Amino acid sequence: MAGVQLPDPVVRQDFDGLAAALRERVTGEVRFDRGTRAAYSTDASNFRQVPIGVVLPRTPEDAVAALAVAREFGAPVLSRGGGTSLAGQCTNTAVVLDFSKYCNRLESVDTDARTCVVQPGIVLDELNRQLADTGLRFGPEPATHMNCTLGGMIGNNSCGATAQRTGKVVDNIARLEVVTYDGTRFWCGETTDEEYAAIERHGDPRAAIYRQLRRLRDDCGEEIRRRYPDIPRRVSGYNLDSLLPEHHFDVAGLLVGSESTLVTVLRAELELVPVLPERTLVVLGYRDIATAADAVPAVLPHEPVALEGVDHKLIRDEQIKGMNPEALGELPHGRAFLMVQFAAATHEEAERQAHELLDALHDTEHEADVEFLDDPAREEELWQVREAGLGATAHLPGRPDTFEGWEDSAVAPERLGEYLRKLTALYEEFGYAGETGPSLYGHFGQGCVHTRIPFDLYRADGVATYRRFMERAADLVAELGGSFSGEHGDGQSRGELLPKMFGADLVLAFGRLKAVFDPGNRMNPGKVVAPYRLDENLRLGASWAPADPQDLYFRFPDDGGSFAQAANRCVGVGRCRQHTTGGGQVMCPSYQVTGEEEQSTRGRARLLFEMLDGHGDSPVGDGWRSTEVRDALDLCLACKGCKTDCPANVDMATYKAEFLAHHYEGRPWRRPRSDFTMGWLPAFAQVVGRLRAGRVVNALTHTPGLSRLATLAAGVEDREVPMFAGETLQQWFARRGPSGTSARGTVLLWPDTFTNSFHPHVGQAAVRLMEDAGWRVKLPSAALCCGLTWISTGQLGVAKHVLARTVRELAPHLHDGGLVVGLEPSCTAVFRADAADLFPGDQDVRRLRAQTVTLAELLTEHSPGYRPPRLDAKAIAQVHCHQHAVLGWDADRKLLAAAGVDAEHLDSGCCGLAGNFGFEKGHRAVSEACAERVLLPRVRDASPETAVLADGFSCRTQLHELDSGGRDGVHLAELLASGLDRPPSASPPRRRRTAVVA
Repeated sequence: MAGVQLPDPVVRQDFDGLAAALRERVTGEVRFDRGTRAAYSTDASNFRQVPIGVVLPRTPEDAVAALAVAREFGAPVLSRGGGTSLAGQCTNTAVVLDFSKYCNRLESVDTDARTCVVQPGIVLDELNRQLADTGLRFGPEPATHMNCTLGGMIGNNSCGATAQRTGKVVDNIARLEVVTYDGTRFWCGETTDEEYAAIERHGDPRAAIYRQLRRLRDDCGEEIRRRYPDIPRRVSGYNLDSLLPEHHFDVAGLLVGSESTLVTVLRAELELVPVLPERTLVVLGYRDIATAADAVPAVLPHEPVALEGVDHKLIRDEQIKGMNPEALGELPHGRAFLMVQFAAATHEEAERQAHELLDALHDTEHEADVEFLDDPAREEELWQVREAGLGATAHLPGRPDTFEGWEDSAVAPERLGEYLRKLTALYEEFGYAGETGPSLYGHFGQGCVHTRIPFDLYRADGVATYRRFMERAADLVAELGGSFSGEHGDGQSRGELLPKMFGADLVLAFGRLKAVFDPGNRMNPGKVVAPYRLDENLRLGASWAPADPQDLYFRFPDDGGSFAQAANRCVGVGRCRQHTTGGGQVMCPSYQVTGEEEQSTRGRARLLFEMLDGHGDSPVGDGWRSTEVRDALDLCLACKGCKTDCPANVDMATYKAEFLAHHYEGRPWRRPRSDFTMGWLPAFAQVVGRLRAGRVVNALTHTPGLSRLATLAAGVEDREVPMFAGETLQQWFARRGPSGTSARGTVLLWPDTFTNSFHPHVGQAAVRLMEDAGWRVKLPSAALCCGLTWISTGQLGVAKHVLARTVRELAPHLHDGGLVVGLEPSCTAVFRADAADLFPGDQDVRRLRAQTVTLAELLTEHSPGYRPPRLDAKAIAQVHCHQHAVLGWDADRKLLAAAGVDAEHLDSGCCGLAGNFGFEKGHRAVSEACAERVLLPRVRDASPETAVLADGFSCRTQLHELDSGGRDGVHLAELLASGLDRPPSASPPRRRRTAVVA
């Protein structure tokens, strides 16, 4: 870069000395360990660079101290928010400052000025939740709003769908407090001539910066006006236009979107907008996506607050992955759709705007098939169709993997249709196009297009083709006067291409700007200015050669039988880092209570990816024996929430079980004792039941003194041990025998260990209920198990043996087409999911998966005309994690409604016990924190008349032991069976806690 000399971005450092100095002078957490460096080695992009270390500052001042230490050692620095960047700007060989764990405060709010001051680590949704009572919110809202931080949004100049109304982040920043690499710290914003003169008079480093900025503006002003695209979504390049007089020499605006390459943001004063409470959504259907784009200019004069486009390929991808099924049914006819949202203070005003749009489009070339939605719940469901775009287009079964890279281009809305036609032609030219993809969607009202393309990033010729495509696509957008990035930033993906868009003179100006703030090239080097090549530092690439173990227990059928592909499934979008579990989601309970990257699904996936050492430089080099991976997986609750909630369907519970099986293989003595006491619980329970020794065991585990010795011997936490029943469910059934008319046929009730040995009353209630519905019930007489506890403790060899025996015993019933009814969600989920992953080719296992149903599914889907007992009651439901992830709760909701139960599905996520997890050493604090996050407070606040529905044995155990206000949970079977004999005016069971009698 002529005229600007920047040093090489990476130099060798005294890393041990750097780490020691940071620990001495920083009050936050300093982590240079191998596991942390592996977890932060990539973001949501195609790139990978292992960091030097990670600092989690406790305050903005702590970040200043960390920066000072880095400066003394000459170490590069990267400020990181949610780590979801798609262009590689959040990965570097640098000291990473992660603000998200501690620097996440809303410091002040000025409702009159409509501003607030925040620290950079606050999550957007959390900020808006805290602002809710003011009637104000921060306007821009990316699709990652549930987990993106304001610091990251400022770094990228984020937008989202709401930018149609509010503009980009740069349009919503009043001031920034920043610090440069050399330690110069100041607040900045718009600057009048008088303020500039006052700053210059100080003659300090800040004055020198402002003086150089003014000179840069004066030198390049005309070229900025000439070359910067005049479009809504110009995010590529630095915001040099913010320095122009018409933008009031806005230094804060200049620094927005600088991707941590110029300064570190310590605080931000944000401009807020009023909340418009009433919304209406109009969905317009067109024959193809380019035709839909052609209609955008006709929609814009009606001033929607959001105007999004999606094509039929995205819709089909979501259908294939089972995403948003109800919402997809709301779409009008067509193969491409515009989602047009109006908002106002009143419902009538929002509807008026929508009808005016439809009237204006009527009898024009842009008239469309229409679906009009004014139900907030339905509208939210349909909006999720658009927000799920990235996840829906990643890792589709039987399809090539898709990647970012050219996922964020933007043109003027008036040229959007033209651009989409030419982009599609480019896909076809390069062999990327087909009926299956790439899908096209995005913020069409501002000309921004998102997509994921099936680049071949595994082979040298595929990488070369990727480069050629990127260069040609850049030429196309430059020709149309557009921007390579519409909200994701340039980073490494597009930094190399910026001369095509801005020309040599402005790229030189970018280098001059970099030299003003960071002449030593220590701030996120190699991004935007003097960038790494777009095919350098690839997370995959032609040389990626990971270990690919063949001796697997799970067969990973959705990943081609490859653990390496399973570990590569995470796309880094960070949905697992959301702080709440709205909409019934579960993922990720350990992150929600620890705030640790390594304790998120994404962090663990990164460690597993690094464990396979595909580039030969991984900080995790011990393979299956890795203690770093083991420690990261230790706090994984194996809740399976990520199997459904993760857009890429990462199944960390399965990965954990597979890892533990190999980690301890050949050295069982290294296993914690709890693996044996909890893993072999079914075998122990069968012995206790056969000997009818429940009272003896209960006395040992509940007598003061003896109980503590029992938990110490078992190697588990000092928690109340569940009580064995005096008679198992199988013994009760053998004594009682079958009953009922068998008018509907015969079903097999699965006697899982927890129902059979601990809560047989649940099974008894289910038998009565099914017989009342016209079914004849049978139970296996043999001692059987699904293998769940051996799976969850990673004893997969035993688990497969136990499960295979069970399948053989159930085979005759399955061959007759009989249904198997599961009461315990975790055990039922084994039959519906884990068994097929362990034995994908076994026909009887396939039959077991297809013929296993929940109690609610039996009574709603297989019992036509059945009416449950009428209860007319209220309930709050703690849905078991495995039910959420594998089985679903729709049938339960339908059955409860038919019984007159007004049931609220709690947004509580995992209860925290999670089978063996809550009993294992070192897990109690996390277990209880999970329960206290939502579940226990809601149960304590529930009225005495409200039933607490909890089908999972773990959930009921957690409620029983912890502070639930004396309330215990009841199973669906108990709740419904209570109505079989009671008078219409009687109340259903609302179990209060009773004293334990040994």
